[in-house]
Amino acid sequence: MAALLLLLTVGKVVKQFQILWPNNRFIISQKKTNTDICNYIIDSIKVSDGSNIALYHGSREGIKGKVAPCSHNKCDFGKGFYMGTDPLQPLTLVCNEEKPIIYSLSLDTKGLKIIEIDVGIDWAMLIAFYRGYMDEAKGTDLYEKYAHLADGYDVIVGYIANDRMYQVLTDFFEKRITDTALIGCLSALKLGKQFVAISENACKRIKLFEEHHLSKLELLCLRDKSIERRNQGISLAEEIVLKHRRDGLFFDEILRGEKNE
Repeated sequence: MAALLLLLTVGKVVKQFQILWPNNRFIISQKKTNTDICNYIIDSIKVSDGSNIALYHGSREGIKGKVAPCSHNKCDFGKGFYMGTDPLQPLTLVCNEEKPIIYSLSLDTKGLKIIEIDVGIDWAMLIAFYRGYMDEAKGTDLYEKYAHLADGYDVIVGYIANDRMYQVLTDFFEKRITDTALIGCLSALKLGKQFVAISENACKRIKLFEEHHLSKLELLCLRDKSIERRNQGISLAEEIVLKHRRDGLFFDEILRGEKNE
């Protein structure tokens, strides 16, 4: 049974604690901040698999059966099995769940067809398509471009619309900021990448190393970290949006086919 003795200020700093983690990874007995604890969690789940790509996946209830491209259709890049290069991203994604599970895994990309979407308007518009924001443009060349951009591929690689980027993307889709401001935010936030296995063939190339069950203390610290990252993203984005408030096109103008002058 996990032992947990701690004195803490919720949402601030863990003053002093002694932990025996549930999976016996390590014991800590010293003053630590939430950031220090998050770094311990990250280090404990990191993996290396030679030439294969080390990735991480967060699950609300755990993987049932074989790995499959079975997420819901309105994820960033549609239906697939999502994995991130940054361990903190899936950790903060599922930290509000009651009993989430984090998976350390790797992907063998040999022979797979991979499309990589760089930071820019294509990244934002592809997310807009899969999330349903482009439905009003059905039948146009623009809509068809993104509807078929990933046809025939096994894996989509693109930047993660994580907790720091969520509000910025929403503001773009709801016509509050321009594409120039959005791309400025994307470049400044230095987002991690996600690999999305969208074919059965790609899912067969995924190797599961270990599953990690998170303790209540770990979840508490990760929730604080998620809020901190979101606030940092919003603060940085506000400066960039103000700088580019009159530059570029709004989302509805792009859908109408207007061009930057």
